[in-house]
Amino acid sequence: MVETILRVDGMMCGMCESHINDVVRKTARVNKVTSSHTKGETVIVSEEPVDVEALKAAIAETGYTVTGVQTRPYEKKGFFSFLKK
Repeated sequence: MVETILRVDGMMCGMCESHINDVVRKTARVNKVTSSHTKGETVIVSEEPVDVEALKAAIAETGYTVTGVQTRPYEKKGFFSFLKK
């Protein structure tokens, strides 16, 4: 699984987060998407890497701007994850 973190400029409230989440779900096959206007980021968890350029374009159409992208392997964080060291 892959975790993609988008830095999104322009989110001001919970509705902004919902708009971004809806756009991401319509544009890419994702397992989970969460946005935070206070952090200015959207975190996407998916089976395969997402098409970042398609996401940037779709998000730009809604009036927000993606200012950065970070991709890394996703590690599920569970209650007992500290025992796996």
